[in-house]
Amino acid sequence: MISVVIGGGTMGAGIAHLLLAGGHEVVLVESGADRVPAARRAVAASLGKAADRGRLDADPEELLARLVVAERLEPVAAALVVEAVPEDVELKRRVLAAAASACPDAVLASNTSSLSISALASGLPGERVLGMHFFNPVPVQQLVELVHHDGVSPEVVARARAWAEQLGKTVIEVRDAPGFATSRLGVAVGVEAIRMLEEGVASAEDIDTGMRLGYGWPMGPLRLTDLVGLDVRLAIAEHLAAELGPRFAPPALLREKVAAGHLGRKTGRGFFTW
Repeated sequence: MISVVIGGGTMGAGIAHLLLAGGHEVVLVESGADRVPAARRAVAASLGKAADRGRLDADPEELLARLVVAERLEPVAAALVVEAVPEDVELKRRVLAAAASACPDAVLASNTSSLSISALASGLPGERVLGMHFFNPVPVQQLVELVHHDGVSPEVVARARAWAEQLGKTVIEVRDAPGFATSRLGVAVGVEAIRMLEEGVASAEDIDTGMRLGYGWPMGPLRLTDLVGLDVRLAIAEHLAAELGPRFAPPALLREKVAAGHLGRKTGRGFFTW
């Protein structure tokens, strides 16, 4: 089976890793020739780390032999396309439109964590479009959130569910609504934790420890925000505030940290030092 992943950042590289490990041939598309080597290195590093930790059954080099990294999407007989580009509606629509043309028989999946699938599907063959929301780090996290809009074919949803389950993931199905299920709840807790830190209720470490030990979370909401990226969390909170009201309004502390470039693990500093 041939699968296409569009976007070679953290999520795209992780999805490519997952598909390769699941037996797929993968075309990973990254914009610009200068980004192609970095995207390939990111997938290779992810596979190598998994192998070192005993989480990969195959030789990473054998898996990489089934990976093609390209700077543009050419026509290909793919069964699945997953876009993992930044959270911008118009950008995602352009990417999905190009994929619909280049891969006429493929399921078209968006890895968006909060944007409307109906809006992304507008003007496209909507029966082929759905949300397929993976979680970071993709090879490790167990969940895939399938998001369906009114126009998607039930067969497409069933195919996407089967593929995700074959890749070892647990699937939940969610109606297309702002923030879906996971981002809506995750952001609600995350922004409240930031407000508590801003108000001096407790330290970041103590807030996170309280949620880990008191509620059984594997990771506290502030460390999770660092992992997701404060800029990503800010964009989702702004979108949810616009759609659902001021209870999702981003705290000033979040805006200040993003403006200062303290974006979490990827910059070495967020609510914690990495």
